[in-house]
Formats: sequence, C-alpha cells, structure tokens
Amino acid sequence: QSYCHRLQHDMYFLTSTSRLNEQVIDKIVLQLNRVYPQILTNEEAEKFRNPKASLHTRLSGLLKHLQKKGDRHCQEFYRALQINAEQLFNDLPSRKILKTPDPTEIDTDKEQYMLNDRGPVFFLACFSVAAGLALFWYCCNSETKVIGRARRILGFSPIIIGRHVRNICMLYLEDIPRN
Repeated sequence: QSYCHRLQHDMYFLTSTSRLNEQVIDKIVLQLNRVYPQILTNEEAEKFRNPKASLHTRLSGLLKHLQKKGDRHCQEFYRALQINAEQLFNDLPSRKILKTPDPTEIDTDKEQYMLNDRGPVFFLACFSVAAGLALFWYCCNSETKVIGRARRILGFSPIIIGRHVRNICMLYLEDIPRN
C-alpha cells in the first residue's frame, strides 16, 4: 500500500473527535517544514499553523495537501506522526491492517514457538538425566578405576541432585568394590 492510500484511509480517523491536539499538529507541521527534505514551505507551514482557522480545517487541509504532493510527503507525515504522537500512530486503522497476518502466510514466530514450546526447564531436565546416565555408566564400567573420584563427586551432590538419588548412587558405588 502506498503512503498516500494509507493517508486517505486514515484521514477520517485522524480528523474525527479531536484525536490530535493543536500542539501536536504544530509540532508535525514544524517538523515537515524544518527537517530535510523540506516537505512544507514556510508559507504552507504558516497556513497550516494559522490559529484563526479551526483545528479540523487545518488538519484536513494538511492531509489533502500532502496527498497531492505525493508518496514521499505522506511518508514523512507518518514519520512525524510517529515521533510526536506514537500512541495515535500505533492506533491508526492502516497500521492495524498491516499488523494482521495474511492467512496464507506462515508465521515463523508462532512456528518457532510451537517447536520450542517445552521451554528451558524441559531442556535442563533432559540434559541432567543424560549427564547422570553418562556419569553412572562411566562409574560402572569395569575397565575404569575411578570409583574413589566418583564417590568424592557424589559426596557434593546434595547441591546438584536430591538426597535420595545420592544415597542410592553411594550404596551402589559401595557395593561395586565388594563384588
């Protein structure tokens, strides 16, 4: 969608029920007048900042003027609106249309979430089980003679694993040298 078309779509929303107050409109006009590229000339800026005209008339005139000038001018208006009235900018009807997803398009964020819906706790639990099984298999292997080292590691295990699991592992390690 072109910015001119979006501005035409948003025109009623912006001009209805005084959504923009006089200070915000003045800031937008000044920004369009002073910022490079200069969108409004000094005469045009004075015309749209004239306090003798009603706010609705000035805003309607500004929006129509920008639509006549072209897409670049309308784009700069949206940029000025975003800077000076961000909440209103986010509530624009054309922004809501842009935010709604196309039903035929794949939402990669949602798909990524669906692939990772179990979260970090599930990952840590699986990793802990795998590390525990690897340690258990390494300690029980008859070729390795590291039972004393394993006993020292498991002695500090109440910090890492529960007491019941530690007691079972310690009993098993004590039974291995007897056999």
